[in-house]
Amino acid sequence: MTKTQQIRLARRPSGLPGDDTWSLTTEELPGPAEGQLLVKIDFISIDPAMRGWLRDQRSYVPPVGIGEVMRSLDIGTVVESAHPDFAVGDTVSGTFGVTEYTISDGSDVSKVDLTIAPGPTWLGTLGMPGMTAYFGLLEVGKLQAGDTVVVSAAAGAVGSVVGQIAKAKGAEVIGIAGGPEKTRLLTEELGFDAAVDYRNDNVAKRLRELAPQGIDVFFDNVGGDILDAALMNLRRGARVVLCGAISAYNAEQLPPGPSRYMSLLVFRASMTGFVVFDYADRYGEAVAQIAQWLAEGKLESREHVVEGGVARFGETLNMLFSGANNGKLVLAL
Repeated sequence: MTKTQQIRLARRPSGLPGDDTWSLTTEELPGPAEGQLLVKIDFISIDPAMRGWLRDQRSYVPPVGIGEVMRSLDIGTVVESAHPDFAVGDTVSGTFGVTEYTISDGSDVSKVDLTIAPGPTWLGTLGMPGMTAYFGLLEVGKLQAGDTVVVSAAAGAVGSVVGQIAKAKGAEVIGIAGGPEKTRLLTEELGFDAAVDYRNDNVAKRLRELAPQGIDVFFDNVGGDILDAALMNLRRGARVVLCGAISAYNAEQLPPGPSRYMSLLVFRASMTGFVVFDYADRYGEAVAQIAQWLAEGKLESREHVVEGGVARFGETLNMLFSGANNGKLVLAL
């Protein structure tokens, strides 16, 4: 038997999740039966989408149920195996949940090669954020060399990769982020051409100044006023990629929709939402290309790793909504 601490959903939050949203439990797991493996979790991915999974409403995946272990994508190590495809010592990735150990039948579990990149990078640039950036920009945004690309939440897990891929593909890139440290990171370390500080700048005005001919691709992770500011500054034929709306994830009432949506008509533009899971059969293509860019120095991976046990999950998740993280947020156990 193996003891494991787990975080379970105790109640659905209204607004920002609080301590009463979660319960910390201890369970005993049996050894793996035939066709199963026991995985020790090493790293837990902390993602804005988690807030949406707490709502009891129809979405692209079912909500986490009350009393269930919180859903998460993890990197772990196989410590016992009765599965023919996995050996003790293998590093694996899967949706194991916020737990110290888990039993898996191997479904939707993949091996991870730590000689290519460390575990946190496989949850970030080579994981779902990297896949989201790659397919959202290239397939949904239909990026072309010479485009002017604007990215919101540009210092985050997805946005930072979007901007770097756009640069690697020959675009001019403007990032929107909060505070001078994050805007400095974008231009001085990640290669963005310019950055807008939404906390201190008039975003719409700065975008007009930085992109006088208009925006070809706007990759939006924020929604709200930032989305409206970008819609005011589109170029004819622009593509607006709806990836997320973190500004509204903790809203107790639905915020108003975009007020500048008629810009889509004026500029013959499109606004398209997507879910990265739709491209699951092509993840290998994206991983290979992103790994090549990493090796060539064309792309830099940024992870913000928080040390601690599963008990720190709640406070770590809330870092996303205060903008406290730079790059991909990961909880290390």
